[in-house]
Amino acid sequence: MTRVEEFVKKYYVERRNTNSLKWDALEERFGDPELLALWVADMEFKTPESIREALSERVAHGVFGYTKLPESYYYEYKNWHKEKYDFEVDKQWIRFAPGIVQAILWVIKAYTRKEDAVIIMPPVYYPFANSIRNSGRKLVESPLLEEDGKFKIDFETFEKEIRENDVKLYIHCSPHNPVGRVWTFEEQKRVFEICEKHDVLVLSDEIHQDFTYGNHKQISALALEGGRYNNRLIVANSGSKTFNLASLVHATLLIPDSNVREQFDKFSKENLGAEPSLLGQIALEAGYRDGKDWVEGLKATILHNYNLIHDTLAQKVPEIKVYPLEGTYLVFLNLENVLNGKSTKQFIQDECGLAIDFGHWFGKGYNSYVRINLATSPENIQEAVERIIKNCNR
Repeated sequence: MTRVEEFVKKYYVERRNTNSLKWDALEERFGDPELLALWVADMEFKTPESIREALSERVAHGVFGYTKLPESYYYEYKNWHKEKYDFEVDKQWIRFAPGIVQAILWVIKAYTRKEDAVIIMPPVYYPFANSIRNSGRKLVESPLLEEDGKFKIDFETFEKEIRENDVKLYIHCSPHNPVGRVWTFEEQKRVFEICEKHDVLVLSDEIHQDFTYGNHKQISALALEGGRYNNRLIVANSGSKTFNLASLVHATLLIPDSNVREQFDKFSKENLGAEPSLLGQIALEAGYRDGKDWVEGLKATILHNYNLIHDTLAQKVPEIKVYPLEGTYLVFLNLENVLNGKSTKQFIQDECGLAIDFGHWFGKGYNSYVRINLATSPENIQEAVERIIKNCNR
C-alpha cells in the first residue's frame, strides 16, 4: 500500500449529514444538494491523533471557562516556525483573532480610515475585497499577470496604483490563493521594497504556509532580509488549514514592531478584541508538537490528486489549462477553450455536477476559471475529472 493509500484509508471520513458547510449546505449555496463538493477550503480528513487525544482529554475534564495559554503552547508555536521557516517568534508579537477573515477586517479598521485605499492582487481570496468594500475603504487592484502558463506579479502596475491612489495598506497572499504560487525571495523583496518606498503597511496572509511542494519553499515576510520590513508588517496565520481546524476559531496575528502593535492594541481595547480559543489553542499545540508526519502524508495525498487532475486532463482535454501547484491545496483551472458558448456554471455545475469556487469570485475577468479543492480522496478527484472529460466530449 502506498503512503497516499495508507493516509486515505486511515483518515478519510464521510462528511455528509454531519452539518458540514461543504457538503450539507449545497442546496443553500448552489441550489443542488447532490453536487460533488470540491469548493470551500477544508478537508475530508480527520485531524491527527495527537489533536483528537488532546481535545478528548480536555472534554473529559468538563470545564471550558476562562483560560490562559500555557508556556508549552508558545514553545510549540515558536518551534514550528523556527524549524520550518527559520525565524524566531517573540511571544510579545502574538495577538489572536477568531479567524483569518476577522483578522483581515480588524487590521483594515485598525490601520486605515474610511475612504483610505487598500491594494490587493487579484485573482485573490475574495474576503480580501469584501472586507475592504464592507469597511468603507477604497479597493485598489493590481492584477497578476498570466505569462507562460503561470501567474506573476506586475510590479510596475503595483507601484503605479500605490502612488496614484495613496495606498495605505497592502494585503499580501503568501502562498497565493487561488493561483497556487509560492512567491520567491526576489518577488517578495521587490514588493516589500515598493511598500517601504511609499510607506505602505503590509498584512501578509500566510494561512497556507504549510502547503508547498517540490523545490518551492515558503519564505515568510518575517524572514525577508533578516526582518528588514518588520516595522511595517503584520503576519496572519492559523492551523485551520494545516490541521483542518476552522471551526475551532483560533488564528494568530504576529506584529513584530512595538509601535504597530500598540496601534492594534488600542483598536482592540476600543472594539473588544478576542481572547484565544481554548479548544483551538489545545488543538494547535498538539498539532505542532506531534502532527508533522500527518502533514507530510496529507501533502503527498494533495500532490497525488493534483497530478491526477493535471496529467489526465493534459492527455484527454489539453485545451483546459491547469496551473502549476506550488502551494496551497487548491488548484486553479481555465476552462475557456472548452466552454463553447456555455457559462462556467452551466458546464461545471449543471452538466458536470460539481460544486467548486468560481473564478469570478476572486476578481473581474476570471469568468472561465474555477478553483478545485484537492484535500479530499483520490476517488472524488477521479470522479470529478471523469465528469469533466465526459462533458467536454458530448
